[in-house]
Amino acid sequence: MKNDFSDLKAVYFNCTLKKSPTQSHTRKLIDVSANIMKAEGVSVEFIRFADYEIPVGVQPDMTKEGEAKDDWPELYKKIEAADILIIGTPIWLGERSSVASKLIERLYAMSGYQNDKGQYVYYGKAGGCLVTGNEDGVKHCAMGILYALQHLGYSIPPQADAGWIGEVGPGPSYGDTEWNEKKINPPVGYDSDFTNRNATFMTYNLLHLAKMLKDQGGYPAYGNSRKDWDDGTRWNFENPEYR
Repeated sequence: MKNDFSDLKAVYFNCTLKKSPTQSHTRKLIDVSANIMKAEGVSVEFIRFADYEIPVGVQPDMTKEGEAKDDWPELYKKIEAADILIIGTPIWLGERSSVASKLIERLYAMSGYQNDKGQYVYYGKAGGCLVTGNEDGVKHCAMGILYALQHLGYSIPPQADAGWIGEVGPGPSYGDTEWNEKKINPPVGYDSDFTNRNATFMTYNLLHLAKMLKDQGGYPAYGNSRKDWDDGTRWNFENPEYR
């Protein structure tokens, strides 16, 4: 039976180091996943993080810490409204981009906020990642990103990452159609069954998990509400029942 995902919202953060309108190979891989979501009726938004003025820091609004401008509070509203967050990043020196690290730090800045159940604010949302590069490190980058997302409260489905890497060393990047004056068809990586399969499975696993969480109103607040904990309604370890 076909599921109806049309009530879901997804936001893709492209953590390329390049600002618009420069071509982004990371965006080309993001589109593989995003096009599936669009076909399923999901509301999709793309944010190229480098296009915004985002200071480093772990506070919700860095203008209160002396910075002249901070676009993060407005971007956070889009994250708050979304059921799914996907972080796309290139690989540099075997690691996720510095832009991706800054995004995670700013996500962390809001992680103490609570939803209407008194749970941490990212509870009930699903997270995944996409990684591109021409050097090793897809799984290493995914490992750090997905750990960070779950630590902040995001739910991670099975196989929540996908990526593409070319030959080690200088060479065409994902989606390139020209290299050293040679025409390339199809674009590099587009015919990779491994990448296409993993991106598809990741996308649908995110959709399934986000749909389940949304339909049941997120996680029950039993045993995981910060509000209840602060109010004194804590687990009694000597007698396992709520006081």
